[in-house]
Amino acid sequence: MLMRGTVRIAALMMLAAALLPLTAIAKGDPEAGKAKSTTCQACHGLDGKAISPTYPNLAGQYASYMEKALRDYRDGRRTNVIMAPMAANLTDQDIKDLAAWYASQDGLKDLSIP
Repeated sequence: MLMRGTVRIAALMMLAAALLPLTAIAKGDPEAGKAKSTTCQACHGLDGKAISPTYPNLAGQYASYMEKALRDYRDGRRTNVIMAPMAANLTDQDIKDLAAWYASQDGLKDLSIP
């Protein structure tokens, strides 16, 4: 009986230790992202609604998608002559903040945005 209780406690401690890093994951700050988006606005508009159909709308885009795309541009896994240099100096926190800002905007619900 004592052995079974000890095993349970050990298992719970291992589970808690495994989950601990998840509590330290940084979240994006939409307000910080808004402040960091000034360069992005030249093509993607003030609130993520592109100034031209040539550029994608970022408003309402999923944060997880934006984070992956920006990291991929920054790290060279995704190539684009415009976006690669834009993303080159972004930190992981910059990317999270920008993604949070654009994800907080209305957009994907209305696919008729020009």
